[in-house]
Amino acid sequence: MQKQFYSPPTLNPTNGFSHAVAVTGGRTVYVSGQVSVNEKAEVVGKGDLRAQTERTFENLKAALAAAGATFKDVVKVTYFVVGLKPEHVAHVREVRRKYLDPDGPPASTLVGVEALVVPDWLIEIEAIAVVPG
Repeated sequence: MQKQFYSPPTLNPTNGFSHAVAVTGGRTVYVSGQVSVNEKAEVVGKGDLRAQTERTFENLKAALAAAGATFKDVVKVTYFVVGLKPEHVAHVREVRRKYLDPDGPPASTLVGVEALVVPDWLIEIEAIAVVPG
């Protein structure tokens, strides 16, 4: 399996993501949108975007592991943030930096939304990973 990450100089500079990722070979894993809930379906970090982002990444980590993947295998991430404001981006980037591979950051999309399914959820993140085999 081979991955190539592209951020051409003719596009805007990146900060923790690649403009495009190409993968040959491997098995694709699609991870449903994860949110900041624990195993009892209780919201973790109610009202705190940074705390919810951290828990959401931990939930992504568990879902990836269940499919035999890690964050190094992630090639695309989509973030949905309720009431997105410019200052929220720093919180997401701070947490993201702890989980995603800085040498091969995935393609990424950040979308501001009016609401998620449960009113206390502030962020939902979905991912696509490609693993050998």
